[in-house]
Amino acid sequence: MKREDDLSLWGDPQLYSPGLSAITADRQLKRAVEKGTVILTQGDAGSRTIAAEKATGKWFMITGAPDHDQVYTAMMGAACGDVAGSVYEWHNIKYKPDQDRLIRPAARFTDDTVMTCAVAAGLRKGLSQLPENWLDCPEAEEVLRRSVREALLAYGRKYPRAGYGGSFRRWLSAENPQPYNSWGNGSAMRASYAGWAARSLEEAEQLGKISAEVTHNHPEGIKGAAAVAGSIFLLRDGGGKKDIRDYAGKFYDLNFTLDEIREQYTFDVSCMGSVPQAFNAFLEGNSFGEVIANAISIGGDSDTIAAIAGSIAEVIYPIPQGLRGRVIDRMDRFLLDTIADAVDFIYQRTSGRR
Repeated sequence: MKREDDLSLWGDPQLYSPGLSAITADRQLKRAVEKGTVILTQGDAGSRTIAAEKATGKWFMITGAPDHDQVYTAMMGAACGDVAGSVYEWHNIKYKPDQDRLIRPAARFTDDTVMTCAVAAGLRKGLSQLPENWLDCPEAEEVLRRSVREALLAYGRKYPRAGYGGSFRRWLSAENPQPYNSWGNGSAMRASYAGWAARSLEEAEQLGKISAEVTHNHPEGIKGAAAVAGSIFLLRDGGGKKDIRDYAGKFYDLNFTLDEIREQYTFDVSCMGSVPQAFNAFLEGNSFGEVIANAISIGGDSDTIAAIAGSIAEVIYPIPQGLRGRVIDRMDRFLLDTIADAVDFIYQRTSGRR
């Protein structure tokens, strides 16, 4: 059965929104129902429960029973890692935090979440202006680069106190911002949408490269973004951890364990000094929560390492509802709507494939 035929059993296919599902957890859904902004209905073709926004008519399916814990999402992984790691960036720990208490009371979203959303908005806008075979279009990279640049500036200026590095702050305030040859890990922490929106490994790497080079045009900055985007695509395409170890191992030396480096590892904002650690946090974890705990446990740039690891882990590991709900509670509607729109575009562009 075609995707739209299947969706039409439950509602208008054009209003189906996997993005709303990605940014909704049980606690938020219950509040929305109580306020009357969301209506729950029984699907026409069976026992599916449908949640629909009253204002827009957009709807999504609620899978599983009430209070089901494990949910697969898209584009929430980086935010969950960022929020969980935010309280440890300047107060490093050298042990794995309790997975049931990853979101501490003082946790908040930082520049990692804001810039992940900005890249998603920029790539979505740019890709929507290009043909499907954009890799063959000479002007495509410039269209995408311009869209990403505009989004980074708009989101960065909307959230001026999100915690940017000094070079990026100067870039935001410049009259004519130009790439500044950065090799920092900011390019990798914001690159996840490049992997989600891609329809091939080549496309993922190119979108990652473009998302980086508007600011981080140093080869190491570009490499970090391409490695993260490519890994996300490979996992979406059915790859496993061995595939990611082999693939990421072409970019970085991953021949170490977190236990081996934990005590000596120090704060490092470079791609070279934090992206391999994020990959190993993912490779050594057996659940989303464990991946995030692994990333935090080595210290260093905790929110960014956890954001990178979380963006990769989300593809194969469901995020616990409690964790996701607490992160959603800390984000504003603008960022949540950005993620919802970005996920809807993924669904349209990749014919419903995660």
